[in-house]
Amino acid sequence: MKQYVVDELRLEDHAKLKAYLDERYAVAQFEGLYWLPIGNELLEPIQQEHDACRPHYFALDLSPNRLACELLVRTRHRIRCNCIQYASLAQRNWLIQWIDDVLEALNISV
Repeated sequence: MKQYVVDELRLEDHAKLKAYLDERYAVAQFEGLYWLPIGNELLEPIQQEHDACRPHYFALDLSPNRLACELLVRTRHRIRCNCIQYASLAQRNWLIQWIDDVLEALNISV
């Protein structure tokens, strides 16, 4: 699996990130797993065509010392579909910028 990982988080940074993610994003069935929605303007043509699969997400996995972000665009409605694919360059760049912005807003330096 391709991922973007921020590691070596301090305990206080983990607590800030957890509070931020808990407040804003759906917690999945597993503790520390969050779904970050991807705006329709970033979707690839096949993803835009699949109305039944929307919305599309990135999965974020927060553990005590790291934040791992899958570079796979997923849907919560299906396990397999042609629209589930690795992030395009624009999607990947958006995710990395989003992470950078959150870390900056929370005063977390890594």
